[in-house]
Amino acid sequence: MATSKIGHTLAKGLGIKLNYRNPQGTDALSRGESLYSVSSADSFLEEEPTTWEWIQSITPSGPGMLRWAYNLFPFTHWIGHYNLQWLYGDLVAGITVGAVVVPQSMAYAKLAELDPQFGLYSSFMGVLIYWFFATSKDITIGPVAVMSTITGNVVNKAHDTNPDIPAHVIASALAIIAGAIICFIGLVRLGRIVDFISLAAISAFMTGSAINISVGQVPALMGITGFSNRESTYKVVINILKHLGRSQNDAAMGLTALFFLYLVRSLCNLGARRMPQRAKMFFFLSTLRTAFTILLYTLISWLVNRHHRSQKQRKFAILGTVPRGFQNAAVPTINSSIIKTFASEIPASIIVLLIEHIAIAKSFGRVNNYTIDPSQEMVAIGVTNLLGPFLGAYPATGSFSRTAIKSKAGVRTPFAGVITAIVVLLAIYALPAVFFYIPNSVLSAVIIHAVGDLITPPNTIYQFWRVNPLEVIIFFAGVFVTIFSSIENGIYTTICISVAVLLFRVLFAQGRFVGKVKVHSVVGDHIIDEVGKFRDKPFDAQDPDKAARNIFLPFEHGDGSNPQIEPQSPYPGIFIYRFSEGYNYPNANRYLDHMVATIFKQTRRTNAQSYPRLGDRPWNDPGPRRGRVEEHSDKPTLKAIILDFSSVNNVDITSVQHLIDVRNQLDRYASPDKVDWHLACINNRWTKRALASAGFGFPTPVNDGNMMERWKPIFSVAELGGQDSAAAAAQDRENARRVKDVEGRKASRDTDTVGQDESASSDSNEFVQTIVDSKAYGGGVTSRVVVVHGLNRPLFHIDLTSALQSAIANVERIGEYEPKGVGTPAP
Repeated sequence: MATSKIGHTLAKGLGIKLNYRNPQGTDALSRGESLYSVSSADSFLEEEPTTWEWIQSITPSGPGMLRWAYNLFPFTHWIGHYNLQWLYGDLVAGITVGAVVVPQSMAYAKLAELDPQFGLYSSFMGVLIYWFFATSKDITIGPVAVMSTITGNVVNKAHDTNPDIPAHVIASALAIIAGAIICFIGLVRLGRIVDFISLAAISAFMTGSAINISVGQVPALMGITGFSNRESTYKVVINILKHLGRSQNDAAMGLTALFFLYLVRSLCNLGARRMPQRAKMFFFLSTLRTAFTILLYTLISWLVNRHHRSQKQRKFAILGTVPRGFQNAAVPTINSSIIKTFASEIPASIIVLLIEHIAIAKSFGRVNNYTIDPSQEMVAIGVTNLLGPFLGAYPATGSFSRTAIKSKAGVRTPFAGVITAIVVLLAIYALPAVFFYIPNSVLSAVIIHAVGDLITPPNTIYQFWRVNPLEVIIFFAGVFVTIFSSIENGIYTTICISVAVLLFRVLFAQGRFVGKVKVHSVVGDHIIDEVGKFRDKPFDAQDPDKAARNIFLPFEHGDGSNPQIEPQSPYPGIFIYRFSEGYNYPNANRYLDHMVATIFKQTRRTNAQSYPRLGDRPWNDPGPRRGRVEEHSDKPTLKAIILDFSSVNNVDITSVQHLIDVRNQLDRYASPDKVDWHLACINNRWTKRALASAGFGFPTPVNDGNMMERWKPIFSVAELGGQDSAAAAAQDRENARRVKDVEGRKASRDTDTVGQDESASSDSNEFVQTIVDSKAYGGGVTSRVVVVHGLNRPLFHIDLTSALQSAIANVERIGEYEPKGVGTPAP
């Protein structure tokens, strides 16, 4: 109370009008609060949300912080239930993924312009750390082709400006900076920002990147040298064709390895279709094809090059020495000069780390019936890239191919990552001598084979076209920019175009006027009655009132409804307008300009003599030519407007001000009458508060002082219990007590309603008496019913039907009090 007095005093001193645009000049909770409690069930008065409520809703509470800390380590949710069956599934999946990740990680390290051991370091840290923070059991974090390519571009760019800085130092610094930013986004739970990146943008990025990487690996596959494979894709293709005659022995190894990889996969897929009972066996054979190919061609390479170990004597390029253990484990070096070398690439790096991982995680979560937390996944990516560089790792994220393998292998929990980490650790310490003879061309074949699955197939593009042709254009724009420019520019292009399309849809949103259509629910030749039961008699078109209900369809049938159906105008002079894509400052003008223009075309001025002289007319409404009379007698005058807010979640100052301006404009058009505004399907309390503060939600005041007499309140009520329920019995007793209380307190109502003048109190008491006398609150209904929306905002309606009923009832009620010869005659 003291705070309220201080606030009122301060507002008065600053000249703030607390009751600004309050239609009755009374408190926000008026129309009977002296007679009914705000908290009573039947006379519900909706309280407006407050700023303090909003602050409390966004301020972390003690329990909320504990829950946040608990959710930071999702493994604690399931580790206590771990069992041998889960261990068996994780063991098989972990070993299978380990056999794939070892050769892939070394190949991807070459893409990143790093030595192969750095790919192993990144794989080890990715799978080891992720399971602590994972909300997906399928994801495998480690080196991926696209991120490795971007890292390689960063390393090359840094080498041109700072040749003294080792490549792995640049890569580790990039991992830490990107990881820190992503981890912060995850910790503050802003993971939903990735939803701004559309599926078309992701598909374009994956397809363009796969083409870029595949073409870039052809020179190493063929043993062609003499040009850079880091240029734009089309330039690399041209250079390959120019230098194709310079192919070396590497082509024999690389092409046959690539053919063998596809052959094994095709035969395994064919075997699984022919022998479904052995599908699991064929799956594991197909999964291990990469490891088997590497071992086979390593054996061939050893046989060919065992006596030609020097680089000049080798018959084809091989991997060379891979150090045993973690030789590059150290505290990463980060300073301003290093950060400057890749600062411009940080946004692209973050986007790649996020969209590939989150898109894969969501996809496999839906397939395997679990839900991921994007924010927590960001924490997992961030921590992995923050800690990985201490062992020499470079940026890592979720891998599509390894995730698919892990899922199909029957993984049960994220703990499978620990099994994979053990396999990678064994490879780091036990197999470096074997790695020496791996042909580089075979690693290129592995890369091409892996990224080939990332290319969007034509059938998927066709399905995109069926859903939204515009997004197919976005898709091809991203692919072409990636091919003719770079992966980074392709990413930016698709995202920018997607955001531009979103803004275009908001800016050019088109509202619709809707009309009333009576429909029946029909199954076969039977109609369904009001309670959802079948009627015994077939549908009878001659009896339209059986189980009928009203729906509202656009007049122009823009929703695809049957054009043979003609929606009926709800009532002469009453218009129902439906917003289509929200209602905010970008589209407010377009919505309301369309609405006003249509209303002017279909109605006439209430007072045809509002311009007694020709010179009084405005320039944009000059009227008919001289000697002619303006004839619009066949058109109705404007009575009421119903706005459908079902697609609106929030409004802003600009959009509300536009509504105020249009309301004033239409009031002048309908003068001396006033236009009633009914708002239906408002889904947000803050939207109600904004509209109520602008004077909406309550009948427009009139000058003759009998507004409450002319207004007929209509409310939607809901049933709480049956006639035999305890609630109903209690309500009967409560209603009887309240009626007596109302009668006994009539004499003291002026003192109960503080700050209201006599006319406002009279209006308020008449309002309450109307509600008390209604059937919903009397003894005529045996079950207990309550209003759905607050009584204090009677022109906010639960649906279009109640809004239309209220509008029609009030138009007819006002017509009864309209003096003859003034305004609109009663219908």
